[in-house]
Amino acid sequence: MDRQGNTYTLLYSIILVVVVAALLAVVSLSLQPLQNENKQNEKRQNILSAIHVTSSAETASKDFNQYIKEQYVVNSKGEQSEGDAFDIDVAGEYAKPADQRQLPVFVAEVDGAKKYILPVYGAGLWGPIWGYIALNEDKNTVFGAFFDHSGETPGLGAEIATPHFTDQFQGKEIFDNTQLVGLLVVKGGANGVHEVDGISGGTLTSKGVESMIKSYLSYYEPFLKQR
Repeated sequence: MDRQGNTYTLLYSIILVVVVAALLAVVSLSLQPLQNENKQNEKRQNILSAIHVTSSAETASKDFNQYIKEQYVVNSKGEQSEGDAFDIDVAGEYAKPADQRQLPVFVAEVDGAKKYILPVYGAGLWGPIWGYIALNEDKNTVFGAFFDHSGETPGLGAEIATPHFTDQFQGKEIFDNTQLVGLLVVKGGANGVHEVDGISGGTLTSKGVESMIKSYLSYYEPFLKQR
């Protein structure tokens, strides 16, 4: 075949593209287990952060197994249902009608005390926000919180992911007697057991956190009222 001809050039290009695509596919498949493990470890770290446990990617699995004593799924009636709590995609469940959602529950033990860790998910100013709320055994008093985001403004709304914001939640209460009030994110100074200070310059993101907590905890309300 004439190596200077168009046919040779075309065949060479096709073969080269096929070979490169095949190599990329092999590399992608070989890295997929590692990528999945990294995502799982990040999720473990986030859950542990809600109970004030700092973990690394290397120790996340060990730490998770040490602190998380039980995990299960409840439905909108607060009844345990089938499913693996850790594998549930909370973002995917968020898109479902409330009565069809699978709601993960992680039960931790910290210094001999039981903690219930519940995921929350909602909308910020520029994209989704999410996190975990850890409650004491009374299912009312907050032990800790973790929040993250995909596109909030650095120095403003993105501050929801900092300890300066999340540390405020410890000791707050989500119920007023038997009524679920959630946690109010207020501007100009929090006052009372249901309020935390909002972020200066991040009012809309702060309100997104407030709405996220109230709405997602409302799905867990039948479970939270069980004693």
